[in-house]
Amino acid sequence: MRLPSGPPPIIRVANGTFYRHQPTSIATSASASHTPGAAHAHPNPAFFKDLTFELPSRSEFPQNWCIVGPSLSGKTTFLQILRGQHVCSPPTARSFPYLATDEVPHHLRTPSRAIQYVGFDSQGGGVVAPAAATYLSARYESRREITDFLLRDFLLGNMQLNPSKLPDDEGVDEKLLKRVLVDLRLESLLDLPVTFLSNGQGRRARIARALLTSPELLLLDEPFMGLDPPTVTGLSPLLHSLAEKASPRLVLSARPQDPLPEWITHLVYLRTDAQIGAMGSKDTVLEGLREYVRGVRNGALAEDETLPVHALSEMGRTLTNHGITGKGIAEDFSISLARTNAKAATSKSLGEPLIEMNGCKVKYGDKVALGNWTEERDGQKFDGLYWTVRRGERWGVFGPNGSGKTTIVSLLCSDHPQTYSLPIKLFGRSRLPEQGSGERALTFWDIQSRIGHSSPEIHRHMPRNLTVRQVLESAWADTFRSKPKLDSSATEQVEATLRWFEHELNPGVYRQSQQQSASDLAWASDYMFSELSFSAQRILLFLRAIIKHPDVVVLDEAFGGMDDAVRDKCMLFLAYGEEKMYSVSSKQGRGSLTAAAVVDSPAVKAGTVKVKGLSARQALICISHVKEEVPDCVSKWLCLPEANTGLPARFGRLDGPLRASSRHWAEIWSVGQGM
Repeated sequence: MRLPSGPPPIIRVANGTFYRHQPTSIATSASASHTPGAAHAHPNPAFFKDLTFELPSRSEFPQNWCIVGPSLSGKTTFLQILRGQHVCSPPTARSFPYLATDEVPHHLRTPSRAIQYVGFDSQGGGVVAPAAATYLSARYESRREITDFLLRDFLLGNMQLNPSKLPDDEGVDEKLLKRVLVDLRLESLLDLPVTFLSNGQGRRARIARALLTSPELLLLDEPFMGLDPPTVTGLSPLLHSLAEKASPRLVLSARPQDPLPEWITHLVYLRTDAQIGAMGSKDTVLEGLREYVRGVRNGALAEDETLPVHALSEMGRTLTNHGITGKGIAEDFSISLARTNAKAATSKSLGEPLIEMNGCKVKYGDKVALGNWTEERDGQKFDGLYWTVRRGERWGVFGPNGSGKTTIVSLLCSDHPQTYSLPIKLFGRSRLPEQGSGERALTFWDIQSRIGHSSPEIHRHMPRNLTVRQVLESAWADTFRSKPKLDSSATEQVEATLRWFEHELNPGVYRQSQQQSASDLAWASDYMFSELSFSAQRILLFLRAIIKHPDVVVLDEAFGGMDDAVRDKCMLFLAYGEEKMYSVSSKQGRGSLTAAAVVDSPAVKAGTVKVKGLSARQALICISHVKEEVPDCVSKWLCLPEANTGLPARFGRLDGPLRASSRHWAEIWSVGQGM
């Protein structure tokens, strides 16, 4: 007698190969055009050749998967494939057999409904993504449209003017709703419009909404990115409890340097050419990667350029309910990063105030979003935020999600309408002319021309149909789409920057012809912003913020989504421009290390440097929740308190790179964080 087998897997891929477009149609159109660069303009490489992967609907032992890989490895693409996106060859290689069983409600029998994706690439995640505002200041103004739904309505799915309900749609589980609101710290935000939420609050809201739709499978693309440490420690146990009950089943993605939640059991490690490097149980994959690192170190193996050892240096640490534990699989891997920004760190302030906030308090009705505190200094009481940024200063701004960091950025960039009424001076002038001063008002365009800004807000609003080159050139334009005011020097800087970061920005870099000239920048005009990976988009926006050498550079979570190697290259460029680069050499012999040193670039030796690093005349403001994403040159910090606690902002100084000092990081986050 044949025993009945268990339920079929929720996803089954058997020797499937995936493409963004139909391979035959692309090849035909390229050959028909007779344009030499046509095939290069939009290559259609095969992703994950002959992939075999199954995600069980139920299993005797838990299978909680995480997709890990460095920049350009295709983490998001892999998750999209699991959801049914991209062309599968042969078409029958990918199926969703469990969704056809009677165990699945009728309204969840298609992958688009049963499998929810939540990513933070500004493209949204289908039905779980709130609509983006049409312009940057929209979130700070009064509630204007009937479609500006409250967070409560967003979480409950009440976002249609004429809602309808399917017969078997049971709505939101009240018990789950309460748990999600508490663990994601959303209770106090329920009556705010979604457009008013900070970036971190918005990410938590999208994760919450996805959980409340009760999908069969939830794909979370780097879910901990951009969240403050207390929220991360609360979110991981919530996801664990859901994974234990398979309600829903979870698949996460992460960068190699991200600590893995302790409940993850299986890993897929991706190579930089969007192919599988290793797959299986977590312990097996990690041990295989350790053996690979050892082999490269002792000379027994040659380093695979698609599996860089450097990307594995922090891989394997564990995120527990009490913090991060364990060591990376290559912890003793040596790379001289702590000194890369030494020149910028020793720059002296010239003393001229560029930003002056003298008692700023931002209110929406009776809700105070920033400056809800009173301080006593020298026997006098002061309300709101007092903060001055001078030329040459390097600031880090920290605080939990919703504490007002993004509000500060909006005030600096003059996107916030209250900039006109608050006691703020930018570049020594107010937004409104002082009576009898004879000076004209400081215009929005004056401010935008002197501030370089990269943030999730800019990411969300950047037009997706601009080319790579147009995005970079827009640093010299009044708006994203207006014509940039470029001279020969600006054009040289744009082209030098594109060449310097071609490996990170050109999606076809691994597939371009060897005969193609290294000076050919046609790819930058061929590819649109929407065709880049999330990491490449972040790199491009970071470069846009610094390329014009503005008086103030504002980097708001600018390095989120980058792996550590790419992030460090960006930080080196911030400090030195084209003048310095990493030189990697392999030393033979047992126990030797692969080391990276900072050396003069060929451009310095040839005298052709077009782009230099941060100067002593510029100020830098960096906002981050991850100490490794704070440039080494940052020497002063401001930490905002938890919203509505009444605690004042705190200030401090650093005596070295923050990434190397857990003591300073703990000091910054200790007050009001429960850490």
